[in-house]
Amino acid sequence: MSNKTELVRASLAKRYAREKRFRFYGLASIVLSLAFLAILLSTIFMQGLPAFTQTYMKLEVSLSAEALGVDANATPEQLRAASYDTVVMNALNARFPGVTDRKQKIALKKLVSSSAAYDLQKQVMENPKLIGSQQTLWVMADDDIDTYMKGNIDRNQPEADRRIKDFQLAWIDDLEAKNEIERRFNVPFFTSGDSREPEQAGILSALMGSFYTMLVTMILSFPIAVAAAIYLEEFAPKNNSLVDFIEVNINNLAAVPSIVFGLLGLAVFIQFFGVPRSTPLVGGLVLALITLPTIIIASRAALKSVPPSIRQAAYGMGASRVQTVFHHTLPLAMPGILTGTIIGMAHALGETAPLLMIGMVAFIVDVPHGITDPAAILPVQIYLWSDSPERAFTEKTSAAILVLLFFLVMMNLLAVLLRKRFERRW
Repeated sequence: MSNKTELVRASLAKRYAREKRFRFYGLASIVLSLAFLAILLSTIFMQGLPAFTQTYMKLEVSLSAEALGVDANATPEQLRAASYDTVVMNALNARFPGVTDRKQKIALKKLVSSSAAYDLQKQVMENPKLIGSQQTLWVMADDDIDTYMKGNIDRNQPEADRRIKDFQLAWIDDLEAKNEIERRFNVPFFTSGDSREPEQAGILSALMGSFYTMLVTMILSFPIAVAAAIYLEEFAPKNNSLVDFIEVNINNLAAVPSIVFGLLGLAVFIQFFGVPRSTPLVGGLVLALITLPTIIIASRAALKSVPPSIRQAAYGMGASRVQTVFHHTLPLAMPGILTGTIIGMAHALGETAPLLMIGMVAFIVDVPHGITDPAAILPVQIYLWSDSPERAFTEKTSAAILVLLFFLVMMNLLAVLLRKRFERRW
């Protein structure tokens, strides 16, 4: 008897040891996953946060008619074609009068962004009375100057190993000493479109393209998916081979790689139906195909979760099947349906591969104003910036990822709040 007891105790000790190891391995895997996630997010934050500020320089510009190359009573067309670059260069020469070397003059011009002339043109076009006056203008610094001001260029490196020369560092030191250079919140990042110049590049065109694309996706996928779920769950005959075939294919479509839908959109929507490339319309059509299986499955699960007693009570009161579904079952299932829809839309918002297949990889500067205007969306904009050789686009890429993550988190948070607010426990 004692031998059997000892064997049982030994086996129990081994079993308890295995359970402890299993719990340890599970906890270790969770901790390791969270550590990798923390490293990823901290890296993105550290690289992306500097993009939300931009370096600006102070210039005293003389808007004389002679420098602009126009008359005092110039027409709007003449003002648009005036020599604003000359005015900016004159201001730089006046600020640093000792610069005479040709190479240094070229470097002096590169202190400020090319947008300085555009900003000056905009002010003069809005108020022609500025001609002949002296104005103080804060203009964007060049991306190399901005990178240095953010601490991403080490001035102690050999001059040959950095893009900013020693004489440029002396100019920057002089500007800092006189408070003529500073970092401000990067408003153009949210109010301008893409640009070849990193300091001028913004995400507005990509944000509007994402909005119109998601709008098309929502309008197409939500009613079709909910209608399909209602039919399959409430009206379709049971044990029917055709219905079973449809259900199996819906479940299979949810696991199909997204790039396959991009190929389908390229072959059907663009080549067959002639939908314009790189537009929110074709992007929304493709993303609607991707989200349909997700919304259908979630909607069916929500409808199935409604207790049969609700339907039986409606039938007992004389309601028809259609009245039962639309007056009782569907309203009670709507929180689950909305949750699945939002999660499906969040999934679609992060898609890139299918949109690359339909041409939404073009360089788009203008902000789209409709579903048929050329546009990029945020994931594709991130892809384009990540492939750029300019160093300053690295922080722009991380900042755009932060914006995309913000929208994804907000959409998932909305789904959780809707479920908590309207969910009923039976």
